[in-house]
Amino acid sequence: MYIGPGAGFAFLGSFLTLAVGILLSVVSFLLWPFRMAWRSLTRHKGLRNARVRKIIFLGLDGLDPRLTERWMAEGKLPNLARLAREGRYGRLRTTFPSLSPVAWSTFATGVSPAKHNIFDFLDRNLKSYLPELSSARVGKPRRVVRIGRFRIPLSRPVLEFRRKSKPFWKILGEHGVGCTILRVPITFPPEKFDGKMLSAMCTPDLKGTQGSFSQFSTSIETATYESGSRYPLRRTGDRFDGEIEGPDDSFVEGGAALRIPFRVVRRNDGFELEVQDHRCALRAGEYTEWLRLTFRSAIGVKATGIARFLLTTSEPELNLYMSPIQIDPERPALPISHPAYYAVYLANLLGPYATAGMAEDTWALNEGVIDEDAFLTQAYSIFEEREAMFLNALESTREGVAACVFDTSDRVQHMFYRHMGGSGRHAGVIEEMYRRMDDLVGKTIPFVDSGTALFVLSDHGFCSFRRGVNINSWLRDNGYLHLKDGACEGGSFFQNVDWNQTRAYGLGLSGLYLNIKDREALGVVNAGEEAEALKGEIIAKLSALREESGESAIRNVYATSALYRGPYLAAAPDMLVGYEEGYRVSWDSAVGKLSSSVLEDNVKAWSGDHCVDPELVPGVLFSNLNIDTADPGIEDMAPTALRLFGLDPPAWMDGKPLL
Repeated sequence: MYIGPGAGFAFLGSFLTLAVGILLSVVSFLLWPFRMAWRSLTRHKGLRNARVRKIIFLGLDGLDPRLTERWMAEGKLPNLARLAREGRYGRLRTTFPSLSPVAWSTFATGVSPAKHNIFDFLDRNLKSYLPELSSARVGKPRRVVRIGRFRIPLSRPVLEFRRKSKPFWKILGEHGVGCTILRVPITFPPEKFDGKMLSAMCTPDLKGTQGSFSQFSTSIETATYESGSRYPLRRTGDRFDGEIEGPDDSFVEGGAALRIPFRVVRRNDGFELEVQDHRCALRAGEYTEWLRLTFRSAIGVKATGIARFLLTTSEPELNLYMSPIQIDPERPALPISHPAYYAVYLANLLGPYATAGMAEDTWALNEGVIDEDAFLTQAYSIFEEREAMFLNALESTREGVAACVFDTSDRVQHMFYRHMGGSGRHAGVIEEMYRRMDDLVGKTIPFVDSGTALFVLSDHGFCSFRRGVNINSWLRDNGYLHLKDGACEGGSFFQNVDWNQTRAYGLGLSGLYLNIKDREALGVVNAGEEAEALKGEIIAKLSALREESGESAIRNVYATSALYRGPYLAAAPDMLVGYEEGYRVSWDSAVGKLSSSVLEDNVKAWSGDHCVDPELVPGVLFSNLNIDTADPGIEDMAPTALRLFGLDPPAWMDGKPLL
């Protein structure tokens, strides 16, 4: 699903990076003594009324309470069990909807979606109805000089961060409490605050997508992939030649994607990859190290990315997988950290690392381009990169906040849930992942002393995803959505939809929208009584959706106006669908595609999910503090952090301190 800032931003971002980076480094060096003195003064003042000196937030995305409780009882998670025994454990209420961008935004800000403006991964453009990223937009530079066919930018790309409200780390920074925030979702582009941050979810790859892999193959068969592409390998004896497709050349009017030639050579009983100045062995099932790839524009400006390669088959056809090209953390084309040098510092200290928001390549496994073992190897290598960053932050944090979110727990459950309860060799993958997360908790505990508050939490739980519900097909069958010329099916992004007759449509992982007059470009439903009546009608009918067997697919349909209040409520979906366990919106419907059937089997490797009724998938909360709140919610974490440092939470926060 290629929803991102668009290819070509890399050069526009890189053009001024070097000069600006050098200037900022010089200024930072000159101001360093004054900043240190001021920080020492304000930090002492900020900690004057604090109950703790340090808070550690360890986020384990998607850790499910039912599985956690079962394996704790069986003695398989000793560190979490110890934390529960000596401190506190309970289930953590998630957000409506129970999606990571929504829940972690609420974690950061302490407010409901109607106050932070993130309701899903995707939002719709009110003029075109096309999906857009909900969290960030990357636009073209405002000032460009045209010289013949060349376009020379005089400013950097326009970055729009769409999450609203103020995160707790920014408030703490204003009171002299430093924070290190690592890979907490919805932090791209990074906000300026008195602390350090490495961006996470929705950070694009170098091509401007949310992660597009490449497969190079000698096979002449064509292949169409959802979030990737196949490219030819030309065989000449023992040599195979191909080209890596990079970002568009933004310095040329209508510039095409730039390409880097590479070669795979058979050497004795193995293969070697030759690309630019890299020479490395290719062994089946073994990833290469991160390789830096340099793309040069027509006017000589460079943009660099990093990628890893994997030889998947060598006979009868040679197939080579390349990960999405990540923004190079040593030479970032767009800001991926705050301060800008923090990403560079981590790369120099710990080596190159994945930077894309969804770094684990779930789509390559979905499409069968890599297998389960290759996916696990990739996922745990990214986990190890993240762990090294987190432990470094813990070692350097004497006071303030160290927070890190690990995605491995989420990605592994998404891709391996179908193996749960089976007898195959991947049946124990999820349990082994929980054990690894428990080991991580064990490595964190030594950094906890009497002046430290530790919170281990997840944003939601998990369940199976067996059947998909094509909401737009249901709307078609019930007369709420119409296609042109009597068509029965429609392509992605609402192709063939007749908006002049359509009263409702679905987009994203849980949202339903009314086609409101004077809101949508071709709206036909009057706001007010007509819209409210239509909403009630759809809620009543959709809630009754059943399989032929009588099994219910929908647990609840919620009117968002009844869920939360806030200044961004008008941007929310009009309704949220809370699916029953085992069901989720279909892959087609999420991007505005209509198929013939309303209910269908989910046949992808992505077989676990949490896009169901939020009451079915609470998260977990462990702490070394004796929290006695009966029903904690993820919105309570931000005000709790403020209260622990002696600050009163702002009145606009929906959450309440847990102490």
